[in-house]
Amino acid sequence: MSTDPVANPTVDIHAHILLPALQQLVSDADPEGFGAQQALEVRRNGPESMAASGRMVKERWPQLTDLDRRLQDMDAQGVDVQLVSPSPSHFYYFAGEELSLQLALAANRAVREFVDRAPERLNGLGLVPLQHPGVMMVDALEHAVLECGLLGVEIGSFAATPGDPERSTVELSDPRLEPFWARAEELGALVFLHPFGCSLDERLDRFYLANTVSQPAENAVALSHLIFSGVLDHHPLLKVLAAHGGGYLPTSLGRSDHAWKVRPEAHGCAQPPSSYLKRLHFDSLVHSAADLRALVAAAGPEQVLLGSDYPFDMGSDLPVDEVRAASLAADDEAKVLAGNAAALGITPASVSTARTA
Repeated sequence: MSTDPVANPTVDIHAHILLPALQQLVSDADPEGFGAQQALEVRRNGPESMAASGRMVKERWPQLTDLDRRLQDMDAQGVDVQLVSPSPSHFYYFAGEELSLQLALAANRAVREFVDRAPERLNGLGLVPLQHPGVMMVDALEHAVLECGLLGVEIGSFAATPGDPERSTVELSDPRLEPFWARAEELGALVFLHPFGCSLDERLDRFYLANTVSQPAENAVALSHLIFSGVLDHHPLLKVLAAHGGGYLPTSLGRSDHAWKVRPEAHGCAQPPSSYLKRLHFDSLVHSAADLRALVAAAGPEQVLLGSDYPFDMGSDLPVDEVRAASLAADDEAKVLAGNAAALGITPASVSTARTA
């Protein structure tokens, strides 16, 4: 743990919990939709990756569900505080309006209950139904933040319903999301962007490309929708935190800046796209010291926060050590491990609750 965890806690902002009751709820309420979603995952990942992922989740079940094991692992990693969010497999963006709100509220309550078991070490994020942009998303956001006392919500990179061509795909540039962005900004809520699934589907169904390529690609696409559409211009105080270091976007914006200069349809934002890196936040989970140095150089040391993707195998078992291995300047390393989380208001639930009481 850090030398003074009370004053300067090391915070992991990317850690997941599994909510088995939520899966049971959706599979009972909408077995057809749940089955279609499962079939889509098989097509996207391929049988080899599905089998390997099944074994991995079974092996890591204690880390996903058992608090004592989680706290032991945090101590071993040197992590004082985890910001926990539901596994992205719980997005269930195929669900209809009534069920989707029920699922979001149930997830928010479950995360709060988990956090309350160790409020000095944890805080949490809830869920919103991205497939139903508008009032319902705002209701779920307010439930997460105002009723459950969570720090914000986790969303995917897009929402589409498998097997339902009549239901439109929701991108993060969708004008129907405007009330959600406005309320998140007003509440000071974190919006954690974590992809799950990829529209490239079967093209990535081998070699685990459905994760290794799709996750960074989806981050880049979703963040580009936010930037080019002007969402960040309209909501300059919006707190967007992107998983996996923002994927391919942060260090590859030269082409986007050029398009902004020469293409009228790419001029929906007020400034060159690269300038918006200073309005976004990114976790440190890039699996390479050189890539982490490049991310910090591109976005700035104030925009990068420690993230592990605990406890999945595509995460890091030693996230603090990996940040230190990047040999950042001492002040920059301290910001990534602790200072930037504090600046964003990411604190243990015991502290955030005391502030708002």
